[in-house]
Amino acid sequence: MRKHGFRIKLSGQPISVLAMLLERPGEVVTREELQKRLWPAGTYVDFEGSVNAAVKRLRQALGDSADSPRFVETLARTGYRFIAPLSESSDDALELPGSENADEPHVAAEAKPAPKSVQFLTFPGAMAGLSLVLAVAALLIGWHKTRPAHTGSGPIRSLAVLPLANLSGDPGEEYFVAGMADSLRQHLEGISVLRVISRTSSVYYRNTSKPLPEIARHLNADAVVEGSVLRSGKRVRINVQLIQTSSDAQIWGGSYDRDIKDVFALQAEVAQKIADEIRATLNVPGRVRLLPRHTPDPDAYLAYSKGRFFWNKRTELDLRKAIGYFQQAIERDPNYSLAYDGLADCWLPLGWYGYMAPSETFPHAKIALKKALALDDSLAETHTSLAFVTLYYDRDWSNADREFRRAIELNPNYANGHHWYAEFLSLVGRHQDAIAESERARELDPLSNIINTWVGSRYFFARQYDQAIEQYRNALEMDPDFVPVHLVLGHALEQKHMYEEAVAELEKAVALSGGSPVYIASLAHVYGVSGRRPQAQKLFGDLQQLCTQRYVSPYDLALASLGIGQTNWAFQSLSRAVEERSPRAAFLGVDPRFDSLRNDARFKELMIRIGRPI
Repeated sequence: MRKHGFRIKLSGQPISVLAMLLERPGEVVTREELQKRLWPAGTYVDFEGSVNAAVKRLRQALGDSADSPRFVETLARTGYRFIAPLSESSDDALELPGSENADEPHVAAEAKPAPKSVQFLTFPGAMAGLSLVLAVAALLIGWHKTRPAHTGSGPIRSLAVLPLANLSGDPGEEYFVAGMADSLRQHLEGISVLRVISRTSSVYYRNTSKPLPEIARHLNADAVVEGSVLRSGKRVRINVQLIQTSSDAQIWGGSYDRDIKDVFALQAEVAQKIADEIRATLNVPGRVRLLPRHTPDPDAYLAYSKGRFFWNKRTELDLRKAIGYFQQAIERDPNYSLAYDGLADCWLPLGWYGYMAPSETFPHAKIALKKALALDDSLAETHTSLAFVTLYYDRDWSNADREFRRAIELNPNYANGHHWYAEFLSLVGRHQDAIAESERARELDPLSNIINTWVGSRYFFARQYDQAIEQYRNALEMDPDFVPVHLVLGHALEQKHMYEEAVAELEKAVALSGGSPVYIASLAHVYGVSGRRPQAQKLFGDLQQLCTQRYVSPYDLALASLGIGQTNWAFQSLSRAVEERSPRAAFLGVDPRFDSLRNDARFKELMIRIGRPI
């Protein structure tokens, strides 16, 4: 697509939306039709957010406005309509590159002069012509992009593998393409002196129109890996390039056409070439040893990817969905160690958040981790999960510390390892170390909702409430509907005696969570300490009634009862929480909401029972 002779960079879902609108100019294309075509059944995305973002980027490319549309009109809660006048064009400004150069890594396709206006094809000839233009544009943008020669402007110490472009046009291929990027990133994590940005943050820039320097600034990356994947039948074509962001210069690039059965070996080969280029900029002696990885069945990897997608949401329903996908991955590939670790990682928060009793979750996690370790003892992910179980369920603080440090030693680029180790450091009172470790996790995964939220919790447990609130509000800007951040922001506001604001945050958390006990308990507590005793007593009664219908952690009952001044009741509940190995009992030593109990001999006995180091 060109405007006034200048090519407009537009790809992914926005160009697909435009194509659908041009099929029926002047007619309404409903949101349901867009979803069925672009995000078919089995594709797991936030559809509402994705379609809004796609249309917004399309309008930006066209110079259009939602308020005063010239091209794309929005019909509220219905769909979109293309309203600009159309004229047929036979212009062949773009040419396919010669077939003799199809396998060359650096081939540029030149464009002829373009007309000085925006021209669209009318239907029925539109889609044939548009398909050709889109195909050529994909080649120009994805496969044959040329950049200035590398100027050697400094070493590469941080790297992001951006989502690869899916040139097939089939949304069903997205997970396969995402798997290619994940594999490259996982191999590159073996360079110990290199900071590799986590998938959670990198995937945020799928189908983005943001310029590379802006992406690099947000991710704090010295270089990025970008490219495209096209799968057709049993053949796969991959085009990858390594770009230094400070100069927008290509350091290395390659194009490969292989049989599908060789694709995993190809990933390792490409990763090794990139690693060797980076090694040269860092003056690392010898050949870089990449992390060994099991080559999973492609369908197993697809199920694993869906599992991680739902796991990151942290709600009870999504965690249960994730368990199903990890089990599918294991059924497809019984030797897939990471799938067992993913399964364990679902059971852990189900117990941690109090969605289920610890006795119903942690033993399942331990079984899955035992199998994962038997298959591969070298994965940082598995040792991190094992440390979590060892800390919160076994209450073996010293071995948990060793497992966390072992995980970080195995892969310093595993963000979740630093994230969970930071929490351990908070629990034992090493607050400055905890803040530093949490910041390290954020460096590796700067756009993760949960990691950004828990950076604030490191300040909260250090009693630095202003800094905690600032971090929580930053996390809210990323996702206003992320439930845990409303919970912990309410906790911090409560400690600042900003009760109205605390109540507002916790009421929203209860609503977003669907009335989960952990959120109700915190709201009951702040109602009580802020003088709203009738509301606090009602919620306490609601929790007791809820106990007859589902599991409610005695830790949450203790917190709610403390809000209405029932100290003896609180101690009885805390004793039960410790007895049943409630994971959040580990927070008793640092949670300021229990400060009123600290001088009581019964509280000191609880500290001895959980084995917390002094």
